Amino acid sequence: MATGSWSTLVDLASRQVNGKLVHIAEMLSQTISFTEDLTFQEANGVTLHEGVYRTSMPPGVWRSYNQGTPYGKTTTAKFRLGVGNLVQWSQVDAKLAEDSGDVEGYRLREDMGILQGMGQTIEGTIIYGNPNVIPQEFYGLSAFYNSLNADIATGGAQNGQNVLDAAGQGNSNLSIWLVGHSPRHFYGIYPRGSSAGLKMINRGDTVPAYDSVGNPFRAYTSMFEADMGIVPEDWRYIVRMANFDTTNAGLAGPNAPDIFAMMAQAAYLPETFGKKQSGITKTDSPSDSSPAIRFVWYANRTARYHMDIQAIRGRQVLLSMNDYDGRVTDSWRSIPVKVSDQLINYEARVN
Repeated sequence: MATGSWSTLVDLASRQVNGKLVHIAEMLSQTISFTEDLTFQEANGVTLHEGVYRTSMPPGVWRSYNQGTPYGKTTTAKFRLGVGNLVQWSQVDAKLAEDSGDVEGYRLREDMGILQGMGQTIEGTIIYGNPNVIPQEFYGLSAFYNSLNADIATGGAQNGQNVLDAAGQGNSNLSIWLVGHSPRHFYGIYPRGSSAGLKMINRGDTVPAYDSVGNPFRAYTSMFEADMGIVPEDWRYIVRMANFDTTNAGLAGPNAPDIFAMMAQAAYLPETFGKKQSGITKTDSPSDSSPAIRFVWYANRTARYHMDIQAIRGRQVLLSMNDYDGRVTDSWRSIPVKVSDQLINYEARVN
């Protein structure tokens, strides 16, 4: 027995004026930015991606005459990250679509809404995905940067160094992210042998639909699919500024945390950065490719509003207009500041 939702005559009537299909006001559309910036590469597995990172290096030994020194070695470890499969089917009764007077127009209007919904789901999963909660998801950034504790001996993780605390309590918090996009630092993955992006397959009227008792009827069918995950291969190039309280006790209050002071702190956490940011432009690793890293600040509308308010009240020209990927974008220290509506205002405190 088939399950799901199908368009009805009521849906058709709601999309017509004087018997003709009209433009649909996209009242549920959102701004998504992580997905727009994310670079992709093929995973080295069908359902997962493996990588290697260095965990220790021998420091060397100062030697005296007639004194030997021990051999040394570096150590490494592996990580494995999975790929999620997001799917949505759409079916429209063929007679209903034909009675609309514009079969392709009717299907297009329906398909556009489905694509928007899936795009928002992907963006939200990049930020908040957690297979421990929904096993079919891939791990999102919040699952990696989920603790202030950087002490491994007490159960913390090294990347706790890159989680900054704005002191908010409870469940009314937001985060601002600094993300360095690069094929060696942070990127998206798709399964080996497939392709990146959101795919749409038009099955026409070749796939029958079935009613609640299993009887078939002719229908137009579309299938949408995206296979992807994310890999923060070098955790040093992502910073989470967490625990900004959105209530009157936090950002909206008289003693609001200084967003720009925390952004300045965040700018010194990536191992390398541009000359206009931290001025730290190289490391001792010959394989580091800092010039290829594209950094972006990500905030939601609430955080973005309070950035403007703090800039105005401080009489500081901190946010400037710069060209980014051929478009004029607000920037801070020449790093674009982008809005993502999937960043929420009700995060639990990160401890």
